[in-house]
Amino acid sequence: MKSDSPNAVRITLVNRQRDRPVDRPRILRLVADVLAERGQTADVVIHWVSRKRSAELNQQFLQHEGPTDIITFDYGSTTDRLQGELFICIAEAVRQAAEFRTDWKQELHRYVIHGLLHLRGFDDREPAVRRVMKREENRLVRRFG
Repeated sequence: MKSDSPNAVRITLVNRQRDRPVDRPRILRLVADVLAERGQTADVVIHWVSRKRSAELNQQFLQHEGPTDIITFDYGSTTDRLQGELFICIAEAVRQAAEFRTDWKQELHRYVIHGLLHLRGFDDREPAVRRVMKREENRLVRRFG
C-alpha cells in the first residue's frame, strides 16, 4: 500500500518489539477498511514498540510515568487525509486483554482504531468528548475489528 500520489493510502508498519508476532496483512486490511468507510487517504506509520520504549515516549511527550497502550502523533491530518504516527505497545495489549478478558489481538485492533480516530480529530482528554470517541471506537471495532 505504498504510492507517491497524494491521494494514496500509505501505511508503514515498523516492528520494534519481540513480545508477540503481529499479523501485518490483517492490520493493513483493518486500516484500509476504516479509511475506506470515510473515503480517506493516509500517510501513517504504525510502530510496534516495547514496554520500555512506550514508557520513554510517554514520559517525554506526555509527562506520564510508565508504559501506555498507544501514543498518537498527528502531522497535519485533514478530514480527507490522515497523516501521523502511532506508537503501540504490544505488551500493554497483552496485559489489558487479560484485564478485560479479551484477546490481545482484539485489543491491538482497538488501539489501531483509537489512533486513527485521534488522527481524525477525536479527543479523549475530557469525559464528554471521551464518551463520543469511545462510542465511535466501539462501533468501528464491532464493524472491522
